[in-house]
Amino acid sequence: MTKTRSLIRSTALTATAAAAALALTACGNGDDKSSGTHEGHDSGSSSSAPEKKARNHNKADVEFAKGMIPHHRQAVEMSDMAASRASSGKVKGLAKKIEKAQGPEIKTMSGWLKSWGEKVPEDMSGMDHDMGQGDSSEMPGMMDQKQMAELKNASGRKFDKQFLTMMVGHHKGAVEMAETEKKQGKYDPAKKLAGDVISAQTSEITQMNKLLGRS
Repeated sequence: MTKTRSLIRSTALTATAAAAALALTACGNGDDKSSGTHEGHDSGSSSSAPEKKARNHNKADVEFAKGMIPHHRQAVEMSDMAASRASSGKVKGLAKKIEKAQGPEIKTMSGWLKSWGEKVPEDMSGMDHDMGQGDSSEMPGMMDQKQMAELKNASGRKFDKQFLTMMVGHHKGAVEMAETEKKQGKYDPAKKLAGDVISAQTSEITQMNKLLGRS
């Protein structure tokens, strides 16, 4: 009788232990599944963050970048001519300053357009067909084919005067475009760059007018 009771008690204990083990296993599997789901959610959130940031722009931002890139390219092309054609050291120094500032800005704006899924304007600088800019007439301050040819064929003091006169108009156009971006744009980096353009080019306009003998 005692033997029978011991056997029953042992069997009951074994069953209880097995049930407990199954319960622990079930809990463990549930935790793993929950953990996996959580990690997957975090991963999705992390990958979508840059996309959300990249989309945080509007039509004005796109138009600003697409317009300012060819505008900057033309300024750089004009400035590049100064190295071999200008006679004034101040004009050459100003031209280098313009190239140094606007070259990196072109790369920055091109990066924005790519991240937005927009096409970067093709670089047609130096081409013989109206600068290859299609709608360049809609961009304030842009020089036409004839004006660029005249500048390219000038040298010495004549180049200095043409360069300064043309660049004043070109800068005024850039400032106008930047002011529009400041008012209508949504993308903070673009609005900041627009502010930098306004500040730098307004100062350069004053400098160029002084070199031209204007008050």
